[in-house]
Amino acid sequence: MKRLLSLPPNLVKYFSEIERVNPDEWFCTSDPINSKLGSGGGTTFLLEECFEHERSGITIDEWLGKEKRILLHAGGQSRRLPGYAPSGKILTPIPVFRWAKGQRLDQNLLQLQLPLYNKIMKKAPESLHTLIASGDVYIRTDKPLQNIPSADVVCYGLWADPMLAKNHGVFVSSREKPDELVYMLQKPSVETLAELMKSHLFLMDIGIWLLSDKAVSLLMKRSKKNGAISYYDMYSEFGLALGNRPKIEDDELSSLSVAILPLDGGEFYHFGTSRELISSTLAIQNIVRDQREIMHYKVKPHPAMFVQNSIVNRALTCDNSEIWIENSYIAQKWRLNKQNIITGVPVNDWNIEIPSGVCVDIVPIGEDEYAVRPYGFNDPFRGPLAYDNTIFLGDSVTEWLSARGISPNEINGNEDIQSSEIFAVVKSVDDIEKVLKWMISEPENSEGLNIWMKSKKISADTISSIANIKRLYSQRDSFRKENWESLSANYDSSVFYQLDLKDAARNFARNNIDLPKALPESASLMRKIGDSMFRAEVERRNGRPFEKYEERAFGLMRESLVESALSKKQSPQLSVFCDQIVWGRSPVRIDLAGGWTDTPPYSLYEGGNVVNLAIELNGQPPLQVYVKPSKEYKIILRSIDMGAMEVVTSYKELSEFKKIGSPFSIPKAALVLAGFHNDFSAERYTTLEEQLKAFGSGIEITLLSAIPAGSGLGTSSILASTVLGAVSDFCGLNWDKNEICNRTLVLEQLLTTGGGWQDQYGGVLHGVKLLQTNPGIIQTPMVRWLPESLFTDAEYRSCHILYYTGITRTAKGILAEIVRSMFLNSHEHLSLLAEMKEHALDLYDSIVRGDFVQMGQLIGKTWEQNKLLDSGTNPDSVNMITEKIKDLCHGYKLPGAGGGGYLYMIAKDPEAAVRIKNILSQEQINGSARFVDMSLSPTGLQISRS
Repeated sequence: MKRLLSLPPNLVKYFSEIERVNPDEWFCTSDPINSKLGSGGGTTFLLEECFEHERSGITIDEWLGKEKRILLHAGGQSRRLPGYAPSGKILTPIPVFRWAKGQRLDQNLLQLQLPLYNKIMKKAPESLHTLIASGDVYIRTDKPLQNIPSADVVCYGLWADPMLAKNHGVFVSSREKPDELVYMLQKPSVETLAELMKSHLFLMDIGIWLLSDKAVSLLMKRSKKNGAISYYDMYSEFGLALGNRPKIEDDELSSLSVAILPLDGGEFYHFGTSRELISSTLAIQNIVRDQREIMHYKVKPHPAMFVQNSIVNRALTCDNSEIWIENSYIAQKWRLNKQNIITGVPVNDWNIEIPSGVCVDIVPIGEDEYAVRPYGFNDPFRGPLAYDNTIFLGDSVTEWLSARGISPNEINGNEDIQSSEIFAVVKSVDDIEKVLKWMISEPENSEGLNIWMKSKKISADTISSIANIKRLYSQRDSFRKENWESLSANYDSSVFYQLDLKDAARNFARNNIDLPKALPESASLMRKIGDSMFRAEVERRNGRPFEKYEERAFGLMRESLVESALSKKQSPQLSVFCDQIVWGRSPVRIDLAGGWTDTPPYSLYEGGNVVNLAIELNGQPPLQVYVKPSKEYKIILRSIDMGAMEVVTSYKELSEFKKIGSPFSIPKAALVLAGFHNDFSAERYTTLEEQLKAFGSGIEITLLSAIPAGSGLGTSSILASTVLGAVSDFCGLNWDKNEICNRTLVLEQLLTTGGGWQDQYGGVLHGVKLLQTNPGIIQTPMVRWLPESLFTDAEYRSCHILYYTGITRTAKGILAEIVRSMFLNSHEHLSLLAEMKEHALDLYDSIVRGDFVQMGQLIGKTWEQNKLLDSGTNPDSVNMITEKIKDLCHGYKLPGAGGGGYLYMIAKDPEAAVRIKNILSQEQINGSARFVDMSLSPTGLQISRS
């Protein structure tokens, strides 16, 4: 998918470098100088420029249908937000949200916008290749996107109060058919909307439009006169010609099918003006007011006060409000008031007061000069200099000029204040101060006047076109480097530990920043875990030993999860007759969606959503455990499938369970958790033999796992649950299924293999289900069982195919790498995990609705998500298999961590299932590959006695 941006002219050549993006995935240009194309003409220009740039040897109509693309218009003059005119409003730095985890210190509006647009385009049908949006808004929603219809034009809107909607476009629809456009209005009056509401519905346009190739072609056609692109507005012209009763008559455009979608749970934040820069940022910060979800403890003197990428040596107070300081140095003798936006100010020692309503923007020009641009908080930057009602610095520009003895006619470009050459270009930082004082508050300052008179002067338009973007970003980076040190040092009152710590570590290593001081023991557990992994990542990037920090991070989490089991001491009591056997057996599980969201620490922070199903193989539960008394006061462990046996006679031998690959790690750890170790026992014993004598017998445990290792079916976790369930019954511990599954999570921590909760719940609980947990150390899922018809009805049953690939892979290494990224709040991983969590609800919905095709497709999407999370999920050997059968499936995936094991396929129909089996049987990739019959387990974990 390609991203096309219309940017300020001076930014185009630097965009890929400063944003560190792949230029093959992005195309940037700017509208022709001195031409107004409007949003429609600008779209046409952007598309044609990209088409010419790619020179693909096909027609533009063929090119439009080749791939999906997102168009963002961000090349305006930014008259009402001058501070970000040179770099474009779309790259406005946005402060880290106080309630969010995994954001980056250098985030900007573009980075916040894109995830939603990407998500929409991924969900859009193949007929919709083009999304067009504005570059000065941030739109978000926490709710899943609804299905997108295959119309020529799809427009997103929000339900809005008439007082807000009157400032925007609105989509009008009938109450009978709310998703069909009747007509569109631009900035209707409140009275018009009030009248409309009696018989119609309306949604406020939020500027997200999806267009078919046909709609794009017509938009481009309307944007041209005599073969040349001319002014054409997408909203007030193209939009008003759409619908059943359009306001502009145009037979071709009105023939386009149009769908209107409310963005469920949508929020709209505009960053078009200086005032909105602060008000929208404040509104975003206040989305969450629950203090439990705000991860630092700083209370600002006033909430509408934002400082980033800056050094501020003057304390702000409650008398300051609507303050924005970015990429600036505020010296000790500065005095700020209210409604001050300060951008681009270099290091200085000025003694200056910035009056209320006055803003300062210092812009690097050339190699060593600066443009000095003060302006008013509400200045519209529109109108001739000779007009009394043209505003500059909050007052009449004619009064400003008169107070300084200047005539409008002396200023070049005076026909519009935006093109008026009133901003001096100077070299010295001291000269900036003098000119600034003269311009904002000291008209009698002769030094400032003389410097201004002698200096070259340029307009706001010229500033945007000649600003030295590299110098601007270099200064921002240098201030941010100092911010990193202060943020980490003052972690309790800063956002440091909620940031993307992988990105933070990259910055610490790249800038040679020393590690922060060690956290005190009083720091919270999760903060200590994140700190340890952050230190490990910095040291790893610096090529220094890092293992001790990483081991500490994993150790701390292990201790926190084991602590709950340690607090519940056990008193095992022999509860069977001397000749009885306790028999435990379990199915395995296939995870359909949401896998990894169940894994600590992500699940502890965010909770998880998983859809999975319990299956039997070849008509049998493949995991079986037998526990019986032994006459000898020993523990005897046997494995039927591995042909192994071990006799345990001491606590030391029983505690040696931290060996991956050991055939008896699981039963040893299970017995420890059951109280056969002094750490977990309510009574204390000198030796294991002494405890077994008090217990009344020795213990003999026999395991049978009729499934290969590394299968991806949750084997080790479910086997652990089966052992724990059988031992609980044998020892009279009365653990229910929730307790068994919770102790399985603890057991895996004891083994240092880690893991989440979905494997054990997937096998212990029968059938198809959605499992959901809330944030917190104790992860006990709420279970919603799903209808089984899509798996058991005759028309579908044979379409579910399970194939053992003969390729194995241990999950521990995969798990450790992904958990490492969770510890570090990696933005990439947290964003994907949030998407996976949401995706599980989409799959749940499709199963509830009985939509077999969509269910299969969503399971295929799960596989795509897993591949994004871990590139090793789909090795070449697996890809060779899926390439043979992909066209016969609605979806497929490797269960679990992937990389090998079983392949689960959802064939399109029974005939396709037969063809799949024929293909893979005839082209067997290794001697172990084979098909296995699968069926839903009606029981889950079963425990019985002889």
